[in-house]
Amino acid sequence: MEFLTTYGLFLAKAVTLVAAILIVVGGIIGMASKQKQGKGQLEISSLTEKLEELKEHALELVMDKTDLKKMRKEQKKAKKQEEKAKSKDDSEAKPKPNLFVVDFNGSTDAHEADALREEITAILMVAKEDDEVLVRLESGGGVVHGYGLAASQLQRIKDKNIKLTVSVDKVAASGGYMMACVADKVLSANFAIIGSIGVIAQLPNFNKLLKKNDIEFEQHTAGEFKRTITMFGENNDEGREKFREELEDVHVMFKEHVQTNRPNLDIEKVATGEYWYGIKAHELGLVDELSTSDDYLLASHETKQIFKVKYSTPKKLAEKLASAASLSVESTVMKLWERANRLF
Repeated sequence: MEFLTTYGLFLAKAVTLVAAILIVVGGIIGMASKQKQGKGQLEISSLTEKLEELKEHALELVMDKTDLKKMRKEQKKAKKQEEKAKSKDDSEAKPKPNLFVVDFNGSTDAHEADALREEITAILMVAKEDDEVLVRLESGGGVVHGYGLAASQLQRIKDKNIKLTVSVDKVAASGGYMMACVADKVLSANFAIIGSIGVIAQLPNFNKLLKKNDIEFEQHTAGEFKRTITMFGENNDEGREKFREELEDVHVMFKEHVQTNRPNLDIEKVATGEYWYGIKAHELGLVDELSTSDDYLLASHETKQIFKVKYSTPKKLAEKLASAASLSVESTVMKLWERANRLF
C-alpha cells in the first residue's frame, strides 16, 4: 500500500512537471507567433573562393612541405607572367564569365518559388549574355499553380538569352521535372529520380460516416460544376467524370509544356506518370547528361567565376520550434523504419 502511495505521488509530480513544461512552451510559441515577419535578405557568396580554399587545404594535408613550397613558387611565377602578358594588350583581356548557382529544394506547396523569384531577379539585374545560371534542383512535385510559377521564373532566364542549366542530384519528378525541362541543359546523377509526367488528386470522403452518426452536411453552390467532388457530401458519377476531365486537361498542358521545351522527346512514351532513374532517363531523352552538380562545378571552376545566390527570410521563433519538432519526429520515425527494413 505504501508503494502505491509513493508511486502515485511520483506520478502526480511527473504529470505536473510535464504540464508545466507544455504551458511554458505553449506560451513561448504564442508570443513568437505574434512577432512580425522580418524582411528577406539576399546573400551572394563566392564558391570560387571556397573551392580554392578547399584545394589549398587538401594540398597542405597530402603534399610534402618542400614539394608544396616549390609548386606554389612555380604557380606564382606563372601567374606573374600571365599578368604581364595581359598588361601588354588590355583590349584583349576579358574577365571570366560568371556562373550563378541557385538551390531549389521544393516542397508540396512550392512556396520556395517566392525566394526563387527574388534570386532570379537579382541575377538578371547583373548578368551578361555570356554568363550562366545553374539551378541545383530537388523536388518530388506538388501543386500545379505553385510549380507552374516556379517554372515560369526559370523561363525568365532563358528569355534574357542567358544559359540555364539544371542539375538533379536526387529527384526532379512531376512539378520538379516541369521546372527542369525548361533548362537548356539538364544534368542528372545516375540514380536520381526523373519524370512522373502525370497528374494525381486524391481525397477521403466521410459522407457515409456522417450518415451513420446522423450528421447532416449541406453545401450550396451557384454553377453546375462549382464543386465536382467533396470530402463530406455525397459524390456522384457526373461530378467524378468532370473531375477526371479537369485532371486530363492539366495533363495535356503538362505534356505540351514538356514538348515545347524538349521537342525531340517522344512525349507519349514518357508522359505516362512513370518515373525513371537517371541512366534510363538519359536513354529516353529526359536529361542531356549524366553528371552530379559537384562535377559540373569543378569543370566550370577554371573558366568561370562561380557565385552562390540565396534569398532568405528570418524565421519566427514559432516556426523554428515547429521545424525542430518536425525534424525530431522525422528522425525517430526513420530510425524505427530502418530497423524494420533492410537498406542497401
